[in-house]
Amino acid sequence: MKKLTTSKFLLDNKSKLQEIIKKLETDFKYVSILGCDVDGASYSVTTSAISLNPSPDYQRGFVIRVYTNLGFSEYSFNEVNVDEVCENVRKIALEDRKKIVEGLDRVTYDRLPNDDEITKERITEVENLPEQDNPEKIITTLQKIHDEVKAKYEKIVQLSLRLNITQVNKIFLSKNKDLYQSYAYSTGFAMAAATDGKNTKLDFISSSGLCGSELISEFEKAADDACRRTEELLTADRVVPGEYDIICDPDFTGLIAHEAFGHGAEMDMYVKERAKGKEYQDKRVASDKIIMHDGATAFDEVSSYLFDDEGNLGRDTVIIDKGILRHGMCDELSAILLGQESTGNGKRESFKRKVYTRMTNTFFEAGEDSVEDMIKSVDKGYLLEGFSSGMEDPKNWGIQCVAMKGREIIDGKLTGKIVSPVYLTGYVPDLLQSITQVSNGLVLSGGGYCGKGWKEWVKTSTGGSYIKAKGILS
Repeated sequence: MKKLTTSKFLLDNKSKLQEIIKKLETDFKYVSILGCDVDGASYSVTTSAISLNPSPDYQRGFVIRVYTNLGFSEYSFNEVNVDEVCENVRKIALEDRKKIVEGLDRVTYDRLPNDDEITKERITEVENLPEQDNPEKIITTLQKIHDEVKAKYEKIVQLSLRLNITQVNKIFLSKNKDLYQSYAYSTGFAMAAATDGKNTKLDFISSSGLCGSELISEFEKAADDACRRTEELLTADRVVPGEYDIICDPDFTGLIAHEAFGHGAEMDMYVKERAKGKEYQDKRVASDKIIMHDGATAFDEVSSYLFDDEGNLGRDTVIIDKGILRHGMCDELSAILLGQESTGNGKRESFKRKVYTRMTNTFFEAGEDSVEDMIKSVDKGYLLEGFSSGMEDPKNWGIQCVAMKGREIIDGKLTGKIVSPVYLTGYVPDLLQSITQVSNGLVLSGGGYCGKGWKEWVKTSTGGSYIKAKGILS
């Protein structure tokens, strides 16, 4: 294993950033700076094209947050000119903001952000350092996997393989905090399209981890699984709408954890009175089989970090403890307004964007039941596998999660019949309270992104194990 190379851009500018903070402290009660240097590469091999692009998460720059009696103001920039930055911050915070807030009902903050004296750094290790990757070798390897796997499947007309490698470097400075982190994550996708001449179907497999290009070792199996699962969909029927016993695989369980209760426990929604979870603190929302976590230290995956984008250390927050809602997730400013402590969930899409409360690694704890026993216990129902999308209404606790396929179970046995797509809908507490069995074997995946509504995309991971519940399917 090799330790990641730190960011010269961030560390060379550190003394200037500290100078900016010192100068601005005469005008503002609180000053902090987040610096971001995120780089990497995206490799893609498809049946029709090959490409190499920067990581989709690329960014490089800084954002200052300051506080006056007018509230909080922020200013983002790329070049560190001390005097110019200080002048612009003063102008925005003391002049422009005053014009905006005059005549408006302002939010009142009872305290300043937490600024305990903390000096920490975290530099992780990977097998392959991103800057030492050989692009030609990676493309050649992906092309070989593509050609060999696609040749095995007669009905596959398109196979796409993509490997994203990203190194995240961040620095956070304030009067009392001096934090630095470098970590890398990689995500892999194998997506296949199959046709029987009448119908065309798509399915995908994703993989991820805190690693470098070594993730490519998982691509051959992922590509093969994607092709096999896609060809299966050509035989699928539509499900007859109704309520069924359902068993969810870890991917679909993770989607439920993320959509069914994750968004509903983001406490910036509590501030806006847009989340029903606020009314259910210390009340039952799920069966006693459910223990739900979220946190940057709860699991090692793509959203694991030392500190969030507000300089708060990452945590492992137990959201639901044996069915009882115990705690939500919150960013710093929401925590102040709610009289809470930040849980280290303040995340930005980039240094140019606002902080929101965001999920990190969200999952249901594993249980002790066996998948075989779950299947045997079902008279009529479905084993739901994979997912394509999901959404939730945090204010009313409605949910819709879409599984790629359902495998029919009759009298405790898989019949071989497949239905697709499968829409799971209903009222969140009804779904979570219906969970009667949870298998062992915790699995998380961080291949995708989470949006705040329809924007503000950040990396998250989701997961769990197999769960048995009652679900309304269509």
